[in-house]
Amino acid sequence: MPEERRPRKSLRVLLAEDQGMMRGALALLLGMEPDIEVVAQVAAGDAIVDAALTHRPDVALLDIELPGRSGLDAAADLRDECPDCRVLILTTFGRPGYLRRAMDAGAAGFLVKDGPVEELAEAIRQVLRGETVIDPALAKAALSAGPNPLTERECDVLKASADGATVADVADRLHLSESTVRNYLSSAIGKTGTRNRTEALREARSQGWL
Repeated sequence: MPEERRPRKSLRVLLAEDQGMMRGALALLLGMEPDIEVVAQVAAGDAIVDAALTHRPDVALLDIELPGRSGLDAAADLRDECPDCRVLILTTFGRPGYLRRAMDAGAAGFLVKDGPVEELAEAIRQVLRGETVIDPALAKAALSAGPNPLTERECDVLKASADGATVADVADRLHLSESTVRNYLSSAIGKTGTRNRTEALREARSQGWL
């Protein structure tokens, strides 16, 4: 069929995934859908907004754990910079805290990667229609887990200490006093029911709070 007579694909998708093989496979499979066109592919979170501003996708399909900037942070950026672009989070890690953070960032959907591509394609159509699409098992787990008990500052201090930084290092990075850093770490350890900041960091990450 001549190019000008081919039906125009109506759904424009941006795909953010750092694993090249996965990204290529998803782009190929989604591109086989009669109404979906993958107009941009990026491998890093800090490239998402620029790609969205350039290509103007209808839906951004974002992984969470990306180099440069997480998909959750990028979702919040898109909400501010490209409000007409709907965000669908697609991740390997179905952690309850991730779902809550995704919704807070304005995401319209949250799915894990082990589903068939036909379901993903339908989810893209659904979020573009204004619907919210959430993996049922993850939604149930998130309700059971409850909200993130950590404050924003407690999360910041835990993340800043992830590389084994000393209290003094963390205080310098976050422009806080060392006593304040110790207080935040102590509070985070207590809230996570752990024995030290290393365990607190591990628990917070496993719950998707960071």
